[in-house]
Amino acid sequence: MPSSLLSAISSLPSTSYHHPIATVPSGSTKLNPYLPIPQASGSTTVLFTNPTFLPSIPSASLKRTVVQVIDAEEVTTPRASKSLSLISRSAQEAYDHSLLALRLAQDEDALVYHFIASGLGGSVQEVEDAQSWLSGDLGSPNPANGHANGETEAADELLSAYEAICLSLLKLTRRAQRSFVHRKAESSRLIVNFLPTTLEADNVIDVVLAIPAPKEKLRSSLTGVQEVIVVEGGNGKYGSGWASVVDALEGADVNIKSVLVTGNVPASELTSAIQTSAPITRLGKTATYSIPSSSVAIPSPESSYTSLLESSPTPLEILNDPSHLAANESTSPLYAFGKAVALRKERARLIELAKKILKASNTRKDVHEALSAWLLVRDEQGAANAGEKVAEVVGAGASPDEKELAQLGANGHWEKKSLWIVISNSWAVDLASSGLHHALASGLDINLLVYETAPSPFSPNAPAQPPKERKKDLALYAMNMGDVYVASVAIYADYAGVINAMREAENYSGPGLVLAYLPWGDKEDGESVSAQEKAGALERLRETKRAVSGGWWPMFRWNPSLADEKRFILDSSHIKAALSEFLDRESHLSQLTLSQPAIDPSITSSVGTELVAARKEKARKAYDALLNSLDGPGLLVLYASDGGNAEKVAKRLVGRAKMRGVGASLRVLDEIAPSIVDSLAEEKNVLILTSTAGQGEAPQNGREFYKALSKTAASDKLAETKVTVFGMGDSHYWPRPEDAGYYNKPAKDIFPKVIGLGCAELCPLGLGDDSDPDGYMTGYKPFEASLWRALGVDSVEVVEEKEETVANEHIKIASDYLRGTILEGLEDKSTGAIGASDAQLTKFHGTYMQDDRDIRESLKAQGLEPAYSFMIRVRMPAGVCTADQWLHMDRISDEHGNGTFKLTTRQTFQFHGIIKSHLKPAMQAINRGLLDTIAACGDVNRNVQCCVNPAYSKTHKAVYDFSVAVSEHLLPSTNAYHEIWLDKKKVYGDAAQDFSADHEPLYGPYYLPRKFKIAVAVPPDNAVDVFTNDVGFIAIVQNDEVIGYNVSVGGGMGVTHGNKKTYPRLGDVLGFLSPEDGCKVAESIMLVQRDYGNRADRKNARLKYTVDRLGVAKFKELVEERWGKKFAEARPYQFTSNLDKYGWHHGHDGKWHFTMFIENGRIEDSPRHQFKSGLQEIAKHHKGTFRLTANQHLILSDVATEDLEDMKRLLNKWGLDNIDHSGVRLSSSACVAFPTCGLAMAESERYLPLLIDKVEKICEEAGVRNDDLVMRMTGCPNGCARPWAAEVAFVGKAPGSYMMMLGGSHDGTRLNKPFIESATEPEILAVLKPMIKRWALERNDGERFGDWTIRAGYIKPTTHGTNFWENGFPTAQQATQAITA
Repeated sequence: MPSSLLSAISSLPSTSYHHPIATVPSGSTKLNPYLPIPQASGSTTVLFTNPTFLPSIPSASLKRTVVQVIDAEEVTTPRASKSLSLISRSAQEAYDHSLLALRLAQDEDALVYHFIASGLGGSVQEVEDAQSWLSGDLGSPNPANGHANGETEAADELLSAYEAICLSLLKLTRRAQRSFVHRKAESSRLIVNFLPTTLEADNVIDVVLAIPAPKEKLRSSLTGVQEVIVVEGGNGKYGSGWASVVDALEGADVNIKSVLVTGNVPASELTSAIQTSAPITRLGKTATYSIPSSSVAIPSPESSYTSLLESSPTPLEILNDPSHLAANESTSPLYAFGKAVALRKERARLIELAKKILKASNTRKDVHEALSAWLLVRDEQGAANAGEKVAEVVGAGASPDEKELAQLGANGHWEKKSLWIVISNSWAVDLASSGLHHALASGLDINLLVYETAPSPFSPNAPAQPPKERKKDLALYAMNMGDVYVASVAIYADYAGVINAMREAENYSGPGLVLAYLPWGDKEDGESVSAQEKAGALERLRETKRAVSGGWWPMFRWNPSLADEKRFILDSSHIKAALSEFLDRESHLSQLTLSQPAIDPSITSSVGTELVAARKEKARKAYDALLNSLDGPGLLVLYASDGGNAEKVAKRLVGRAKMRGVGASLRVLDEIAPSIVDSLAEEKNVLILTSTAGQGEAPQNGREFYKALSKTAASDKLAETKVTVFGMGDSHYWPRPEDAGYYNKPAKDIFPKVIGLGCAELCPLGLGDDSDPDGYMTGYKPFEASLWRALGVDSVEVVEEKEETVANEHIKIASDYLRGTILEGLEDKSTGAIGASDAQLTKFHGTYMQDDRDIRESLKAQGLEPAYSFMIRVRMPAGVCTADQWLHMDRISDEHGNGTFKLTTRQTFQFHGIIKSHLKPAMQAINRGLLDTIAACGDVNRNVQCCVNPAYSKTHKAVYDFSVAVSEHLLPSTNAYHEIWLDKKKVYGDAAQDFSADHEPLYGPYYLPRKFKIAVAVPPDNAVDVFTNDVGFIAIVQNDEVIGYNVSVGGGMGVTHGNKKTYPRLGDVLGFLSPEDGCKVAESIMLVQRDYGNRADRKNARLKYTVDRLGVAKFKELVEERWGKKFAEARPYQFTSNLDKYGWHHGHDGKWHFTMFIENGRIEDSPRHQFKSGLQEIAKHHKGTFRLTANQHLILSDVATEDLEDMKRLLNKWGLDNIDHSGVRLSSSACVAFPTCGLAMAESERYLPLLIDKVEKICEEAGVRNDDLVMRMTGCPNGCARPWAAEVAFVGKAPGSYMMMLGGSHDGTRLNKPFIESATEPEILAVLKPMIKRWALERNDGERFGDWTIRAGYIKPTTHGTNFWENGFPTAQQATQAITA
């Protein structure tokens, strides 16, 4: 069909789909063959298909649907109860009949097949407003209405409707529409043509309305006719057209003949056939339309499950897998069940024959022995080999039974296959669950994998109306049968659970049903699932967590073959926890039934005490409010805030206003949305304070007001009300010039609209910009001053309380050397959290309180608290552990965590998802592994890093021992860790004892102002990025001996978005020292920071700011004063790389070391890799150590030569020896970010591999696939993955949005510089593609990407942390010029 005609037809109003035909109609959605056509609510559905795919349409239940059959060769009869068939033989007819078909389907709830001939040309006159005609009145009566009692047969009703619509279409187009076109001629022979092509003959009726045939009109065409010849396509006994003509001409004295045409037949043959006297003539070869398996597209997300199926250790066959089907086979589950029955019957027959032959008296001895051996192992792994031996000895077969046995064996039945049928809405729909019911009821050993792709009701992307069909309900149906294995699994929640379920289903001798949750599995990655989200691995992961944690998708296994108490296994940890909590609550409630309940008497007394205190506080507040309102002006502060900043500013402003005698009150902006005018009219002065969300949108708690404001009319009631507005936003959040209007849009929109209602201006509009040097405060300070002037209180002298900026310092001082109330918090079973102060103190013990942010909103919507859990970080100086310790860590992640653990950028282990009740047992388990977590986090010296490069094995022991010594020397001395986590008693008696009872010789009761980090590097290897640490020791090696260390100070990565007073910094070298002075110098540097660090502002409390504030010379002087010695001149050294060296290395001690790639340090089993299982098996055999690298990878270290081959075999078995990745992937690193990190603003670990997939393609196209390109990503600006020292880096600002940096050095000696303030993935790729191509073409020999971006003019170099922001964010014009240069 010409594209112009197809375009005209597809533009008609409808919801359209298409089979995989050659030319795809615009605006239509692809539909796999065999699938039912989706029925659109409120509109007509159209399917574009061709003769190949037409037979695959299940048409019996279709209504209100048009099937456009393109390039039709014959007309077929729809199987629906109310259906029509139209034929078009010209382009204009095809368009007009498409309109006609749409109206027929719409008005009559009918199924219309429209057959369009191939090769139609010519122009088409389209209807200007087809929608108006389709929805308007026909303007003519329906002829069927004149029948008696209004009752007609269905065919007559359709004919009447057809005539009425044709008449209306004639008025619209001035083109007549008829049921057939009669090309009359004087002849006793009438030819009725049902072919989509035109016949060159005399006296021909070209049928247009093939079904139902217009009987009366056909009879009226018989004048002078003695013979009627029906020409139609088909290869059956009779054609449907012939049958309808016979029915129409019943009783007429004419002879009716049939000519059945298949395929393209020459005109001469057709003419001869018409003239022959035979009653039935067949022309052409029998046509078969075989649907190629390649036309059935399986959504790629389903491969996450099918790849696990195909990895089965037992032979299996997916019976309806399109790639394994013959051209005439169907993907239908019911068809697949038929195949399964046949296969099982054939194998049963094979076994029956084998037993029969064994009993036969004339069976040869060798046949007898081979068959006996096969029968013993027929259902085991050796069945295929045993069967081949049977085939050898049987040969062609000495008897009919042996011949049949040999044939069945040759058909693949020697070994038992696990048979699977997949049920998927995308390509294998099970109509009315017929295939599933037959398979489960059959009792045969068949397994079904059923996908559920609907989002949970907790999802923000869930449809308003939940789907009627819920696949999870099939589990109960199957379990009620009693003999069916049933499992409900979710690969994004429990990967190992999916494998267990599939293997158990295969081992169960009976029907098996595995329900697999795959949200939006019917959509390819990148397709929209809502206005905000697109389908992809991350969104599926989040949605799975919402469904599983909310209990909507329970994970379980039901195995009828097990003992009663073991049949049902619940795998959903959240449901397990809820059930345990419920049972625990039941046991507490049972106390109430006792005559003397065992209730602590302190409870009753505390209730009364708290009530009295609450009443006093309420009375005090009421009295303060009364005093404030006596003579001061009133002020209503309305706020709208998403992140909490605007709310915080509003509350602080209300407090300041009250101190000036202003009667201030505070409300959420949306609270006045229902009555804006009345609410504002009650106030004299109003301040609206709002932040900015999304693309210039109002925050969530201000959107109702924002909508209502535009609908509110001006009113005289507001004449006495004065209003002002202050907005908070970020002018650099949207880098594109066309998006500049989003900056502070809510505030800029609200202010003029409120003034337009009739309010007076209190003071001018104020705008705070996060990109200003002081953030929003730059604009807020003058705005607040103007507000006080407008209220007449600017001259009031007020001594304001100093802002509480040192909360953490107070917590530390009052903590009794880090004890706080942690023990009491752990005992509190009413919540999964601990107190805010204790959450700060537990950091010093190596654990952070977090919550699962993927499901935070869905839990909130259900009225539940966040899914609190804890992260534990191990203290492991220099990142070295034994194989036994590795197995301990692996076990802890399974027994107490989320089944995975992380290798961090500080060379240690990190566990996530540990709930409060498991926190203490996890700490004790770590201790049993001879490791601890003290000082892994908090305002103390943290895990000391060390170079672990196997190439420097001679020096490794020296720097390793040095690192351990420094770590132990700077360890806090408090006993709190052992008391809280290891149940040791407090040495100095009661907890209320004075602080002096405990001892902190280095830290004192205040500890440090901020965290403190140390690293040791061995040039030329700088994999630890030594200059990014507060203190760096650079080993100076001579003759393979460490003679001393250069010392650097002042490195640090943390930054605050929008606050240019914060910046990353690389360390400055102070000088050289001998190894024995290392611990004392580290202590002296730490003490200077303890005494001079900024404790008033944590954002400026790191050592880097102390060094810059004092100056390097003064800082050095203070260190030397405490050390008692002077630094020697720094020794020369050179770094060449900050990356790991992958592969095998032979050390000086004769031991072997293998550096393996662990993507972003996550030890887990997933569809991409099986790091966890592989390393678990390796650790069971390994006799050496493991070394964790600062780039989140792992070194299998100290492998003896005699163990080398065994280690290589195990690495290969699990794919851990694969280092054939692109240079950019091998050089990448990412922090954890979502879902556990409370500071994350965007994805990192879960997203970076997906971004690199796309960047890799760019690198391959440019020919630099194997070139290193240091790329790092973090979810926030705190810099855990050291992004500021990478050649390319991305730092999260908001979901899907990142600040992009360029120009870092490849050896960690130069910071990068901000390039784009806020970039999304399309923008990132659009920038990187031309850059990488230019780098590949223009670089000098050995020139690295970071160096080249500076030389090419993309960015200026950052020479020091203090000029990090200078010349950053080049203008759009500058960036464009550089990119397109």
